[in-house]
Amino acid sequence: MALASSSGHSVTPNSGELKGNAKSNVARKSANYHPSIWGDHFVKVSLDDLKPDAFTQQRANELKQEVKTLLINVNDHLQELNLIDAIQRLGVGYHFETEIADALLRIYNASIAGKDDTDDLHTVALQFRLLRQEGYNVSPIVFDKFKDGEGNFKKTVASNIRGLLSLYEAAYLGIPEEEILDEAIVFTTEHLMLALPHLTSPLSTLVELALESPLRKRVERLQSRYYISIYQQEEERNDTLLEIAKLDFHLLQLLHQRELKEISMWWKKCDFGAKLPFIRDRLVECYFWIIGVYFEPQYSRARMILSRIIALTSAMDDIYDVYGTMEELKLFTEAIQRWDQSATDQLPDYMKVHFCALLDAVEQFEEELAPEEKSYRISYLKEAFKEVSKHYFIEMEWLNSGYMPTLEEYMSVALITGAYFMLILVSYVGMGNIATKEAFEWATNKPKLLKAASIVCRFKDDIQSNQLEQMRGHVASCIQIYMKKHGSTYEEACENFRGMAADAWKDINKECLKPTEVPMPLLMRAVNFARVIEVLYQHRDGYTNSTHETKEFISLVLVEPIPIEGISN
Repeated sequence: MALASSSGHSVTPNSGELKGNAKSNVARKSANYHPSIWGDHFVKVSLDDLKPDAFTQQRANELKQEVKTLLINVNDHLQELNLIDAIQRLGVGYHFETEIADALLRIYNASIAGKDDTDDLHTVALQFRLLRQEGYNVSPIVFDKFKDGEGNFKKTVASNIRGLLSLYEAAYLGIPEEEILDEAIVFTTEHLMLALPHLTSPLSTLVELALESPLRKRVERLQSRYYISIYQQEEERNDTLLEIAKLDFHLLQLLHQRELKEISMWWKKCDFGAKLPFIRDRLVECYFWIIGVYFEPQYSRARMILSRIIALTSAMDDIYDVYGTMEELKLFTEAIQRWDQSATDQLPDYMKVHFCALLDAVEQFEEELAPEEKSYRISYLKEAFKEVSKHYFIEMEWLNSGYMPTLEEYMSVALITGAYFMLILVSYVGMGNIATKEAFEWATNKPKLLKAASIVCRFKDDIQSNQLEQMRGHVASCIQIYMKKHGSTYEEACENFRGMAADAWKDINKECLKPTEVPMPLLMRAVNFARVIEVLYQHRDGYTNSTHETKEFISLVLVEPIPIEGISN
């Protein structure tokens, strides 16, 4: 799955550390996962230190009003686009959704009426991206004017770095069969890389970040933290925007730390670290994953639910993938299908720990939702979780029998065990009234958007996790299957699936264009899940091995206070 393991490997007999009716003489795999790098850090932090002060909240509210005034009163087209772009990059766009939506609707109407014709590449590309992000299906024909008679981008475009960067970012909002945007990615990437050594900060930093990963594929909290530092260096920055961005980041960080403390206390109470020592102890990484899905205050309950489910899913994955015997896993799968406390009677003690924690957590969610008449959502959660468990077992049957599935067979199972279908659906459970019964039915039917996000997840995971998983003993991945079928090299297989992941992003973009089947806030959960996998799995499996980039990301978003004069964390 997206949380699939990829560390070192060994097979050792059970030494009796897991007491109960698990067979003590059974040879079991051990993945030797590194322990939690955070320990009790978030448990020990004092709640008193996580309370926002009244002055900061009051000042943030005052600044919100000032920014609203800015948005309403701006009368220059390019200034308006730049203002919206800065607000969104700085991570405060959620405060101004109505004002931004009104502005972009007006800009869209002007564009289809042909009232905004300009030859400035930055303006054209920025407008295209902002409108596409909002769901407007504007045509990439607007970029034809920047091509020469032979159909190539003009040489003058290459020397316009701001315009080049804006075109690069816009091109990643492409949908299938928009060749001009595919060409734009190749062209802008080449020329931005050539220009980078000659640029100075802050533009060089902006280009460097973009080349590492375009805005469309970035985790918003992380992007905001980076961009605040960049924007601070901009000569034409708006100090009101900069101040609200810093204050808002600070206030949100305190909220996230309070949530993480509560979830960490739940994890510690379950005592998974001691009772299930073979699993990846990645509770903080799970919470960071969910911050990437939604960070806004109104989604606090949704985060608390989804964070526990993703942590329980990760532990379940390790039970199947690393520790359980086929006999035990059959009982475990049957217990999850029954979803009944009495099913624990047949389980070994280590499985009881997980199963009881799962039942208790879901029962608590149901109680929370009942007063709002939203407890029906839990049935969708249960069915989705059961489906993942059932497909984990199919993978273990393949592995146990030495069966090499076809790519079609593999994908029909692996898209489920990637867990994104389930997690996207569960992301709606704690949301407000926008998550209707119809929305859950839509998600249950695995629409194209959710499938595309699951494809990105599956291929990014397989590419980064494949080699170490095969060393440990794991069901064949898409890489092995492709290599066997086509006689290709490992790198050729990886390149094929990178291309398929890029195509899946085009499907994601297309499914977010108006008219949409469900409201945009629901679609964005799938988009954001795809973004998280892009970031965490860019250089390695950064979930399983979180000691490198992932540790830095978590520190920036959840640990290190943002420098603000007069405010201490």
